Amino acid sequence: MSSVVIAGDTSGTVTLSAPAVSGTTTLTLPATTDTLVGKTTTDTLTNKTLTSPTITGATITVASTAAPAFSAWQSSAQTLSSTTFTKITFTTELWDTNSNFASSRFTPTVAGYYQINSGLYTTTNQSVFVAVIYKNGTTYKQQTQGGTSALNGIGVSGIVYCNGSTDYIEIYGYMSTGSALLTGQNYTWFDGALIRSA
Repeated sequence: MSSVVIAGDTSGTVTLSAPAVSGTTTLTLPATTDTLVGKTTTDTLTNKTLTSPTITGATITVASTAAPAFSAWQSSAQTLSSTTFTKITFTTELWDTNSNFASSRFTPTVAGYYQINSGLYTTTNQSVFVAVIYKNGTTYKQQTQGGTSALNGIGVSGIVYCNGSTDYIEIYGYMSTGSALLTGQNYTWFDGALIRSA
């Protein structure tokens, strides 16, 4: 085994050893000022991608941006006009993990796929009752039903991709007969959560 011995600045030496190999091998050092990682040293790696690694006997801690999730409900009754799509107001938050819900609008700051859900409830019979998920001011998913009873509830849900910066989600409602929504966290509500990052 051949080796190169390098003297330290003030004392000691560093020995670089090359084992016997058949053929020629090349060790390429990065063109940067850096510190090499050793097999037995304790190191922190940043900006590294592991492709199909095999990790044995390790405790892995994953540090990530907080995954947005929120839940809000209508605590102050809102009356919808007949045959008009109207933005629903949700005045009370149960939680908002990333401060992404405001003014009845969810604007997540992490790009990814979000499970969005909402329920609307009224005490007035509706021949047509519609709940709509709006993305960026446009219909994205909707659910429609008609009923004959005095109590009518409707829910809508869907998976929505948001870019983490400008995309926003709102809930709209439509009634054939104008009426007040029933307030309460189990009646008129809106929630969502990140289920997969982009």
